Parts: sequence; C-alpha cells; structure tokens
Amino acid sequence: MTALALLPGISPLRRLARLCWRRKAASFGAAVTLLVVLAAVFAPLLAHQDPNEQDILAQLTPPSAEHLLGTDTFGRDVWSRILHGARISLFIGVASIALAMAIGGLLGLLAGYRGGRTDRIIMSVMDMMLSFPSLVMGLLVVAVLGPSMGNLIIAIAFTAVAPFARIARAPTLAIKQRDFIEAGRALGYSDARLMLRHILPNILDEILVLGSLWLATAIRTEASLSFIGLGVRPPTATWGGMIRDGFENMLDAPWLVIFPSIAILVVMISLNLLGDGLRDATDPKLRNE
Repeated sequence: MTALALLPGISPLRRLARLCWRRKAASFGAAVTLLVVLAAVFAPLLAHQDPNEQDILAQLTPPSAEHLLGTDTFGRDVWSRILHGARISLFIGVASIALAMAIGGLLGLLAGYRGGRTDRIIMSVMDMMLSFPSLVMGLLVVAVLGPSMGNLIIAIAFTAVAPFARIARAPTLAIKQRDFIEAGRALGYSDARLMLRHILPNILDEILVLGSLWLATAIRTEASLSFIGLGVRPPTATWGGMIRDGFENMLDAPWLVIFPSIAILVVMISLNLLGDGLRDATDPKLRNE
C-alpha cells in the first residue's frame, strides 16, 4: 500500500483547487490573484508605453486620458510601471517561496522522519531563525550579499525556510508510523523513497497552503527592501521602488505613492483570502462547516 492510496485519486493541486472553489473568500482571492497575474503577463498589451521611457516635458503629470495614473518625476508612465512592476514583484515572490518550500519542506521531512539527534539539530536551527523578524533577517542577508534580484530571492527564501520546515515536520511524525510505511520498510524500500514517494505526497497540501500565505509576506518583504534601496536596482520598475521614488513628492504628486500602495494592498488581501480559505478548507475541524 502506498501513500497515494490515502489520497482521493487526484493531485494535491487539483484537490486544493476544488477546496478553493467551495470557499467564497478563497474563490474571490484566487480570482483577484489571477487577474493580477494576467495583468502582469500581458503588461506590454495593456500598457503601450515603455515603463522606463522618460519624457521631461511630462514630469509629474496628474492622471489623465494620456497617462491613466499620471507620471513620475522623470515623466515615466505610472500605469505602465505598475504593470511591469507586477512582473518583478510576483516573480520574486513566487521564486523565493518556491525555494523556501523546497528547502524547508525537505528539512522538515528529514527531521520528522529521522527523529533523534537529526531532528533536534535541524529544529534548533529553525527555532533560532524564527527568533528574527522576517524583514530584519532579509535585510541582513541582502546587506551581506548585495542588492540584486537573485540575492533578493535568496534573502526572502531564507526568511521563510523555518515555517515550512515546521509545517512539514509535524505531519511527517504521524505519517511515518502508518502501516504502509512499515510495509515499505519490510519490503526494503530506502529512506529516500519512503520520504519522497510515500510521505511527501501526503504533506504537500499543507505545504502548498502555507506557501499561498507566505507569498503575500514575500511580496511585502520585497517591497519593503526595495523601499529602503536594497531591492532590484533602478530603473527596473518595482512597487516598493516606485513608492520610494515618489515619497519625496508625496504632497505635490500623491498618485506616485497611492497607486503602487494600492497594488500591493490588493495583492496582499487577495493572497491572504486565498490562503485563509485553503487553510480552513483543509482543516478537518472546519471542512464540514
């Protein structure tokens, strides 16, 4: 008997999609998130102006028919920069959380399966990492590695490894005691096969749900680091960088700060609604409510 025998014959992603559909809040969050992703993918079609094209004669132009969300201090179109900035923010968020899920999930899986000294060492390191606020830890890593997109992904992933390790460890402790794992050991299956092919599919749902929640945190962290000048280097458009650039002119041109902030707020709310809905849907105590 394999772990997949415990699953209802569909992949974790499809099962989460069905659970999401049953929750109104999660469905709304998924719909808004999908719209943001589509807007980022089709940014060149939705924004006809180059996000880095400067027009000195159109500096700090308020929202108008020609510039829907106005222009910044360099005459760059804010609407275009928000759409193209969504690409950067979403890519960094998804890449960093995917990396954190892979590293943290495997560490938690290993700690829960092996137990003993391995479990104590891994989880002690994870607890030490959790003692630092995510923004502070990300700030330290970027300060050491230097500001760039790759280093930013590594920094954000580093801050999220510990929660994924803890969420993977807890169900592993229970699943490794199941009969099908004991049967696998009796058949001579290796520890790697038991962990990756028979335990991991059963804990993947919880890891993915946590990933949807932490994706919002990753985007917020990226915006915060970009705001203080440790994000992607200019002139590449990022939401946090746009807020930083418009901060000095916030009273004269408030749209420079308001519209990027709204973009971050919309994505944060939609991802949190999606994550909360999936978490409630996968919780046995709340599943039938």
